[in-house]
Amino acid sequence: MEPRALVAEVTRLVLRRLAFAVPVLLVVSFGLFLLAKASPFDPVERYFGVRIIGADPERVAQIRENWGVDRPVVEQYTAWLGHAVTGDFGDSLSLQQPVSQVIGDRLGWSTLLLAVSFTLALLLGLALGTLAAWRQGGWLDRAITSGAYVLEAAPVFWLGLGALFVFAQQLQWLPGGGLTDADQALDLDQLVRHLVLPAGVLAISQAPWFALFVRQNLLEALTQDYVIGARARGLPDRTVVLGHALRTSLLPFLTLLGARLPELISGALLVETVFSWPGIAKATVDAALNVDFALLGALTLLATAAVLLGNLVADVLYALADPRVGFDG
Repeated sequence: MEPRALVAEVTRLVLRRLAFAVPVLLVVSFGLFLLAKASPFDPVERYFGVRIIGADPERVAQIRENWGVDRPVVEQYTAWLGHAVTGDFGDSLSLQQPVSQVIGDRLGWSTLLLAVSFTLALLLGLALGTLAAWRQGGWLDRAITSGAYVLEAAPVFWLGLGALFVFAQQLQWLPGGGLTDADQALDLDQLVRHLVLPAGVLAISQAPWFALFVRQNLLEALTQDYVIGARARGLPDRTVVLGHALRTSLLPFLTLLGARLPELISGALLVETVFSWPGIAKATVDAALNVDFALLGALTLLATAAVLLGNLVADVLYALADPRVGFDG
């Protein structure tokens, strides 16, 4: 396919996915409004706290009218949506800051953690899955496969607590949380040292899925005629596995990238909490614990958008890697 035609096809695919993403985000956001309306939570009471007992009823009523909390849910949602499209998601009651500021201050740290963890998980999964398939039936295959199944079943917060106990408390090789030590300024050395444990734990929690997927697809590729023919021609085993079987077996692997993104985000929520990492996921936990619907709703929409974006990237990569798939759908 010519480059110009390829760009046109990719553009059409992206536009179709975006057209699908808009109603999904609308449904998710409206569902959050329905949950908030059905809950016993009252933002005005949350705002006053215990002071509402002695508060002036006229002032309370005026605030309720200004906030529109007694209006129909559709009217409230329409008003919120009009502000949201301009980037105004309201104020966080728990943090006493605009929601957009809360997200802006934390989004970079979460992106860094997710990017490093995802990259490490991919590299580990690719390497271990390839080794397991290459040595099928041997002790290395059994060790990698058994370890992958065990780690798949292990909750990520268990891994985090175990890593804290071993590497931070017992061995004292790495810090246990935060961005810096208590008496240190933020610099590259501090950032890297504090990133190792949360990124490593999150990567290890995701790598088994990639490793098992690569192993299964590589084993299937090793039974194909072109691989058998390459071995019959006397090509070295490394060339056959890495140069022929692995390259074609990685095409379905691209679809797994988008599928694992929701699990990566939910894992980051727990990891950031365990390691006190100042990211979006920790803010989500704080918002849930403090019944901060404004912040929780915006963060839920952000997570939904990230999942949709991950699926879009996986679809585009798969279509680019295999022209036989095309860009339809």
